[in-house]
Amino acid sequence: MTVGVYGLGRFGSFWAELLARSIPVCGYSRAAERPTPPGVRRVGEDEVLSQSVIFFCVAISAVEEVLGRARTRIAPTALVMDTCSVKTYPVSLMEKLLPASTSIMGTHPMFGPDSARNGVAGQPMILCPVRISAREVEMWRELFASLGLAISIMTPDEHDREAAFTQGVAHYIGRVLSDLGVQRSPIGTVGYKKLLEIVEQTCNDPWQLFLDLQRYNPHTREMRIRLEKSIRSIMAAIDG
Repeated sequence: MTVGVYGLGRFGSFWAELLARSIPVCGYSRAAERPTPPGVRRVGEDEVLSQSVIFFCVAISAVEEVLGRARTRIAPTALVMDTCSVKTYPVSLMEKLLPASTSIMGTHPMFGPDSARNGVAGQPMILCPVRISAREVEMWRELFASLGLAISIMTPDEHDREAAFTQGVAHYIGRVLSDLGVQRSPIGTVGYKKLLEIVEQTCNDPWQLFLDLQRYNPHTREMRIRLEKSIRSIMAAIDG
């Protein structure tokens, strides 16, 4: 079995290289200048879509367009997985656009090149089985676990409710701190340095990823409203 990775951007390249340590991987990118990750065989669009297992590593906002172009070239019995940071939206599109015979599982590796620079051991990985046999789910759970990942299985909505705070708030605060212009300081406390780490781990990602996280997770608006309310409450306490 060769796994196809569609999209070799910053995360897609990282993900393809990680998978290639355990299984054969071929990868495709519309950007010819993108380097091919170590251990990955570079192929054209038609070949990557012909694989029996395909990971779509594309921007959340690009999923509908990419699936719309690709769906007629995906094998009817293929297993299709996404790696988006939100789950309800891409999973609903896969269910809507892919043939009923196609297996579907949403995934979210909750790490990337920055947060996993020292390895992926213990990093969280979410699986959202949608249209897939229990046997296949277990096979992939075991494979991901063999990479050292901490696997959780949940529904797309459960994921989005949890991620709105565990991930959405971190990216939101990271961007706010970056806009504030925080910098390293010789008198920076441990807590301040931790804040700088949040900026480093969130602001190296594309701006589009931040926007997509906030716009396509149906629960992030609630997070932002509660965060704003908390800020106003603390400001009122300061002002007496």
